[in-house]
Amino acid sequence: MNPWSVLGVVFLLIGGIGVVLPLLPTTPFVLVAAGCFARSSPKMHAWLLANPVFGPMIVNWEKKKCISLKVKLTALTMMIVVGGASILFFVAPGWHSLAGLGLIVLGSLVVLSLKVCPGAGYSNDPEKSKD
Repeated sequence: MNPWSVLGVVFLLIGGIGVVLPLLPTTPFVLVAAGCFARSSPKMHAWLLANPVFGPMIVNWEKKKCISLKVKLTALTMMIVVGGASILFFVAPGWHSLAGLGLIVLGSLVVLSLKVCPGAGYSNDPEKSKD
């Protein structure tokens, strides 16, 4: 198996974990996985592009290096609300909760660093975010 394909699978798995684990942002990992598959597996890349949830986001990223405002706000909200609640109610006080808080801050900084598509508003549809 091509090293790019292996990396694509690894990043896609991490992104998948991020869907259920609020301390990890899903968006950047899915975008990196798409980049890896674009270099190694046209079939996997096409599969990601056809995904109704991630496909439009990937198209926006590949064409314009941006994400929709909706994706950005959803990612930030989920990390802060669900991640914060997880730390408050399920993580033992001490360094564990500080580490969790650090991951939320790091994930939030990564998502905040991603450019919002001009004119995209809340849409995730790349056709609605044309220049």
